[in-house]
Amino acid sequence: MEKEKVSSTYSGYMSLLLFIALLGLGIIGIVFYRESVTGIVFSILSFACALFITMGLIVVNPNESMVLVLFGEYKGTVKSNGFFWVNPFYVKKKISLRARNLNREPIKVNDKLGNPIMIGCVLVWRVRDTFKAAFEVDDFAHFVDIQSESATRKLAGHYAYDNFDDEQKEITLRAGGEEVHLALEHELSERLAMAGIEVMEARISYLAYASEIAGAMLRRQQATAVVAARTKIVEGAVSMVELALDHLSKKHIIELDEDKKATMISNLMVVLCSDKDTTPVVNTGTLHQ
Repeated sequence: MEKEKVSSTYSGYMSLLLFIALLGLGIIGIVFYRESVTGIVFSILSFACALFITMGLIVVNPNESMVLVLFGEYKGTVKSNGFFWVNPFYVKKKISLRARNLNREPIKVNDKLGNPIMIGCVLVWRVRDTFKAAFEVDDFAHFVDIQSESATRKLAGHYAYDNFDDEQKEITLRAGGEEVHLALEHELSERLAMAGIEVMEARISYLAYASEIAGAMLRRQQATAVVAARTKIVEGAVSMVELALDHLSKKHIIELDEDKKATMISNLMVVLCSDKDTTPVVNTGTLHQ
C-alpha cells in the first residue's frame, strides 16, 4: 500500500518573476510588433506561458498541506509552509493538519447490564497521514463522526453505568474515570488509523440514564445510599455500646446482670440509631418500675 511522501517544489517567487517577464514580453510584442505576424504569435505564446505558470502557483499556510495528483497518480504532499510552484497539471487538494474538536450529541445506548442510558463524547483529532485521509476513505471528517458514534456504543456495552453494591469492584462508566477515557481513546485510535487520523484526546462529555428509567434508578440510588448510611450508623452504635459496657465493667460503677445489659443495649441502640431526636423519659422509681 502506498504511503505519504513529500513532494518536490520550486520557489513561487522565481516563478512569479518569470510570469512578470513573460507578461512584459507579450505586452511589448503587441505594442511594437502588432503589425507583424511573428510579433503577434510571440505575444500570444508569451501570454499562454504566463498563464500556464500561474496555474502552478500554490500557497501552503501553517498547519496545512497540499496533496498532489497527476492523472490519477499520487505524486506527494507539500507540508512546508510558504509560496511554491508545482506542475500545473497537478490536481491539488488542500488538507488541514490543525487539531479539530468533535462534540457528539448524546445518543441512547444500552450499558453492560442492559439499562438504557444517554452518552455523549468529545473528541480532539487531527490528520496525521494525508495519503490515507485523501484516498483511503471517501470523506475523512464524516468518517470520524460515524466511527466516534460506533466506538461510543461499543464502550457503553462493555461497562455498567454504576455499581449499586459496594462489594462490586468492576469499573463503571460513571466512576471509571481515566481508565474509561483511555479505553475510548484506544478504540477510536484503532478505528481511525486506516484514515490517517490521530486521536489526541477522547472524553465522555455527557452521561445519564434514559428518561424512561431515570426516576426508578434515582430511587434505587437513594435507597442504596440510605442503606449504606444506616449500615455505618449501626456499626458505630455497636462500637459505642461495646465501649460503654467495657468501661462500666472495668471501673465497677455498677453491676449489670444479663437482663439489665439487654435493657441498656436496647435503649442505647434506639437512641444512637434513630433517625429522629429521642425524647427522654425520667424514671423516678427503680429500674424495674
